[in-house]
Amino acid sequence: MKLYEAWEKTQEMCKTQEEQSALWEQYYSTETEAYKRILTAKEFLLKGTAKELAEKLGLEPVIFAPFADGINTSLETPVDYQSMEEETEIELHILPEKLYYNMMNAKAKWLYSLPEWEDVLSEDKRNEIIRQWREDHQAVSQKVVGRNDPCPCGSGKKYKNCCGKA
Repeated sequence: MKLYEAWEKTQEMCKTQEEQSALWEQYYSTETEAYKRILTAKEFLLKGTAKELAEKLGLEPVIFAPFADGINTSLETPVDYQSMEEETEIELHILPEKLYYNMMNAKAKWLYSLPEWEDVLSEDKRNEIIRQWREDHQAVSQKVVGRNDPCPCGSGKKYKNCCGKA
């Protein structure tokens, strides 16, 4: 069975909200430990079978599938996590700056605030990524058409006498 399918079945077996919460709490805990291992070792190129990489990161193979899903956008070359089986050979070439940005994007403060980041990215670099993330996610308001402005439909009439008629 494919690992991601097994993960989905695991989720489906959780019938109550409490069971689902417990599953996700366990997942986030093991995910955090896996990232701590990666950042501490500064090992950003991981090669092997899915089972070997899961063991190396302290994950169950079934938990490795959603981990691969989560890290996929931070890899040099994305992996096909949905068709992954235990013996599938994979290569995770992690881009640390992109990983930090994506952790911020996922609002995973428990991950991007790990102290292990201090030895991977300088404080200046992390602040630069934070500034870029904020800039990319800043709300920009659209210019509002005034009632005496030309109508945006191109009729040549004032907005109040065209599309803005009440």
